[in-house]
Amino acid sequence: MISISKPIQRVFILGMDGAGNFIQNTETPNIDAFLQKGAVTYNAQAQSPTISAECWGSILHGVLPEKHQLNNDIAATQVYPSDSPYPSVFRLAREAWPEAKLAAFSSWTPINSGIIEEDLGIHKESLPDAELVGAIQTYLEQNNDVKLLYMQLDEPDGSGHKFGYGPDSPEYLTAISKNDELFGLVLGSIEKLGLLEDSLVILLTDHGGGGDNKYSHGSDHPMDKNVFWGCVGPGIEAGVALPDLFIVDTAAVAAYALGLKQPDSWDAKVPASLFSKLGV
Repeated sequence: MISISKPIQRVFILGMDGAGNFIQNTETPNIDAFLQKGAVTYNAQAQSPTISAECWGSILHGVLPEKHQLNNDIAATQVYPSDSPYPSVFRLAREAWPEAKLAAFSSWTPINSGIIEEDLGIHKESLPDAELVGAIQTYLEQNNDVKLLYMQLDEPDGSGHKFGYGPDSPEYLTAISKNDELFGLVLGSIEKLGLLEDSLVILLTDHGGGGDNKYSHGSDHPMDKNVFWGCVGPGIEAGVALPDLFIVDTAAVAAYALGLKQPDSWDAKVPASLFSKLGV
């Protein structure tokens, strides 16, 4: 544990899959209004290759894909090794607090079964987007002392594969806007329960799409690589710039906010400007 002088008691990592930075091209009033309170960038960089397992693996484990070695097939068929030298932020939290409440809600089942470690006593649920959000709301009402909660909604990516990614795909943009409504429900529950004032809330996506292939992703094209990332919480000033942020840095931000020392093996870094009031 590291000593930090800030009142953050818990971290929420709330994500949607495959949205890139296209929230700029459609109606996302809940996300927009929330992130006005803190830091946001629309040019964070997804890890390469820009594929879900590689990217969510980096977000949660704090290392580049060549280290965590995850891909969609591996995540869907194997359990992430609990003795890996590249632990997830969930494992760090569990080792620090054996009794703490930790929760992971993912529409894409392989995240819960193959990216986040098993046998850590994490509450895990995998359901379609709208049902998943209902489950999160119920969980929060019954467990408002949760220490770390992760959410992944899947529909933007599904719509991108089916209808095409990008600002000229109305079905895809509608899926992002529908996810914004679901984000609003989760953020509303967090606020209703009085948790906002001492929580760090991170909103993000894992990758975009439509760069080299209108109906796919995985390339280093800006449409695939450029993503939105933002957070709100104690010590974070509204409007702070976030240059040179990579999604892998999410793990470092979460660990720092929770007062955890990140492993030397991690590639993740806390952006120098983020916790400006705290001297980081």
